[in-house]
Amino acid sequence: MENIYLLMIVALAILAIADLVVGVSNDAVNFLNSAIGSKAISFKSIMIIASLGIFIGAVFSSGMMEVARKGIFIPKEFMFNEIMIIFMAVMITDILLLDFFNTLGMPTSTTVSIVFELLGAAVAVALIKIGASDTETLADLSKYINSDQALVIISGILLSVVIAFTVGAIVQFISRLIFSFHYEKKMKHFGALFGGFALTGITYFIFMKGLKGTPYYSNIKEITEGNEIFVLIGSFIFWTLFSQLYMKIFKRNILIIVIAMGTFGLALAFSGNDLVNFIGVPMAAYHSYEAWSVSGVAPDQFAMGSLAEKVPTEPLLLFIAGGIMVLTLWFSKKARSVAETEIRLSRQNEGKEKFQPNLLSRWVVRASTKTSQGINLLLPKETQRKLNAQFEKPAVETGKDKNHEAPAFDLIRASVNLMIAGILISIATSMKLPLSTTYVTFMVAMGSSLADRAWGRESAVYRVAGVFNVIGGWFFTAFSAFIAAATMAYLIYIGGPAAIAILLFFAIVLLVRNYINYKKKSSGIKEEDSLNRAESSSIQGVIEESADNIGAVANRSYKIYTDAITGLSKEDLKQLKKSKKGNDKLTSEIDELQESVFYFIKNLDESSVGASHFYINVLGYLQDMAQSLEYIGKSSYKHVNNNHKKLKFNQTRELLDLQNDIQSLFKNIKKTFDARTFDDISSILKEKEGLLKSVSKKIEKQISRTRTEESSPKNTSLYFSLLTETKDLVVATMNLLELYNDQYDSSVPKAEIITEEEK
Repeated sequence: MENIYLLMIVALAILAIADLVVGVSNDAVNFLNSAIGSKAISFKSIMIIASLGIFIGAVFSSGMMEVARKGIFIPKEFMFNEIMIIFMAVMITDILLLDFFNTLGMPTSTTVSIVFELLGAAVAVALIKIGASDTETLADLSKYINSDQALVIISGILLSVVIAFTVGAIVQFISRLIFSFHYEKKMKHFGALFGGFALTGITYFIFMKGLKGTPYYSNIKEITEGNEIFVLIGSFIFWTLFSQLYMKIFKRNILIIVIAMGTFGLALAFSGNDLVNFIGVPMAAYHSYEAWSVSGVAPDQFAMGSLAEKVPTEPLLLFIAGGIMVLTLWFSKKARSVAETEIRLSRQNEGKEKFQPNLLSRWVVRASTKTSQGINLLLPKETQRKLNAQFEKPAVETGKDKNHEAPAFDLIRASVNLMIAGILISIATSMKLPLSTTYVTFMVAMGSSLADRAWGRESAVYRVAGVFNVIGGWFFTAFSAFIAAATMAYLIYIGGPAAIAILLFFAIVLLVRNYINYKKKSSGIKEEDSLNRAESSSIQGVIEESADNIGAVANRSYKIYTDAITGLSKEDLKQLKKSKKGNDKLTSEIDELQESVFYFIKNLDESSVGASHFYINVLGYLQDMAQSLEYIGKSSYKHVNNNHKKLKFNQTRELLDLQNDIQSLFKNIKKTFDARTFDDISSILKEKEGLLKSVSKKIEKQISRTRTEESSPKNTSLYFSLLTETKDLVVATMNLLELYNDQYDSSVPKAEIITEEEK
């Protein structure tokens, strides 16, 4: 029997490593976003600074494992075998839950997940004990669960969300009023004071949150505690003088130092204090096993009161944990995906939005717009003018490289994000209030974005929807963590070692599956002929750049059309779903190109206006093609999914004949545009009349069948729709080719065009 628990300890150790990986992948967003979004320093420097913060925080951590050992449940009320069930259920659930959020690219709280997992598993085991007892009732649940602590944690987290958003918005608004977006000149006058205030807040945060609780904090405890005011004043004077000297001597912006120190401080605090979320449960299980193994008592008779005692620090384990966290930070692609979500929601410039608007986001934006209009009616015109002047953004850079390398927001906002997040976490720590660092840093970033007018009329409905989605994900984290951990605990209780083996196998399969799907998703679009925005300012340049898009659309259209017609003929829902999914991707990319037309036109000079007409017409025809494919795919899927009658043999044969013609057309187009043999377009255009006549004949045949033998209205309606939409698809495709044929200057040799573009 002892071997079973030893194997459980080994399994928990492996799960701890996996949890460190998925946990860092999610929590990296807390300390990386401000530095990455502002591009204040190079990405490599950001990673080095964050790595130092993580490693030092992990090694100096005292192993603050009280939450895992006694913060949620009362250990003495549980036996050793019951404690091991709780810990195993928690770790399996935590890995699966965090990996799920990482795969979606959504930031969530590792603190909330571990708290509610412990609560769910402990409640499940407690209910099992109560059910097996003749004397206990549901009212006795309170003797097993530390409900007061759980309520404090939940209320503290909810309150921190509101406070972080509000304070972030207010401080950013004031900062922007002082410095504006053109802050370089004003930094010479107020930069030292701003730097002194920001660095003081970050320094206080490093000591209060980053080092408090470590064994090394006792060396400075006498100096800091009780003398906080003097420490803050002294620190403010020192950092103000330092900021002034730094700007004078090095001629550099002090905000770079603020962002670097803020990143280090948040990474230090995350590692030193959130380490419990990843290895706290396995360490508690290991100490439980140590206490039980020397007791000589049966596992179901050994009460775990020892968990309430202080445990020694494990330097080697902390060192290994720090190393794993640093490696994950450097190599995890999911960490960058999660970080990208927050950066997109807070960026100053427009671009592709990750989230779609919903009813709530539309209502909030509409109400906010009306409120803003009401406030403007009360404010004097001169006051409005001065306020708007402070929020006047620098000119938009629309060049190819500039657009893609532009920071998501400036140094002022990045500094405010780091400073306010650090100060709020420090205050909560000093007042012993529980909170989630993820929630605080995210909501501060969202509040500062709102105050900075990053959420304009063009993007607000998408950004607000994104914030609601993330917040909704947080509630989902709490609810699902509780339910899943409770379910896991119950399954382990009734299934024993066999249930543990099955659940571990299930967890491994899910993790591998998520990894493979994520890898396919992140690289799939590139393999599937992605569409790229034109950047040239001449018609010949746009022809060259758009040729890849036309070839890609032809290739993808051929696959989408083939999957739709073949899937319909075989009544294969899987293939029809594939067609539908492929068209959704294509439509999304074409829409993105349409949305970038503004930047394309802004980049043109006066002599190249003709290129804009050509490019807009190209996108219009591509959109027409996608719309026809969308209707063909959706109507075919709907017909099969609703179990309507299968198409008749003649109908299916005619559609497959038409499919072969469409395949041939798109293959020729792809070949022509990939090879840039635009002179061959005229020969493809000759097929237009033949294709349209073929479609018309099939329509006439169906009319004749309908009058004499057809008995299914659904089949008739579908067949006519497929033919007419195929006709529209052919017309849109040929119009696109005619546009290219008219605009392409056949007198310019292909080699010369390419040379001009390379220049």
